[in-house]
Amino acid sequence: MVSLETPVCDFDANAIDFSLPDVDGKIWNLQECCGEKGLLVMFICNHCPYVKAILERLVRDTAELKTLGINSVAIMSNDASQYAEDSPEKMKAISQQFDFSFPYLLDTSQEVAKQYGAVCTPDFFGYNAELKLQYRGRLDASRKETAAEDVKRDLFAAMEQVSHTGKGPAEQIPSMGCSIKWID
Repeated sequence: MVSLETPVCDFDANAIDFSLPDVDGKIWNLQECCGEKGLLVMFICNHCPYVKAILERLVRDTAELKTLGINSVAIMSNDASQYAEDSPEKMKAISQQFDFSFPYLLDTSQEVAKQYGAVCTPDFFGYNAELKLQYRGRLDASRKETAAEDVKRDLFAAMEQVSHTGKGPAEQIPSMGCSIKWID
């Protein structure tokens, strides 16, 4: 398992459209996912210990962001043939177990991950209402283990700011996670 950090936020980069199936086969695109104040695009998977360490907090934060007009979408771009835990069936089970309030999409060609420049799981892209990038950082101080309960909620605070001002914070701490498992 290779651990990577995300690059610095490329402020005002445009969100990239996609057309991907969710765990039930429904096709979603960028506009269908977007909230009135913005969109959080998350590259996650089931098997990564970094994602497992934050999953409950991620579900909590995305539900709270929805009340602020920021919708979320999760995309799984790993080569599922190499990681059985990332199969569509397991994606559906995880989305039901954790009661995802967002679509969980499958990027089998990995083209969407490549277009976004996603490098790891989790990798977060926070967009404002104009779908301009404002956040590319971590959820919180969790790594392979969940951080303390009272830790600063970096992603939530940044996206809350985006919902109110349309702009993300200048200072952002990169997300860290497992490398995306690219198809050979």
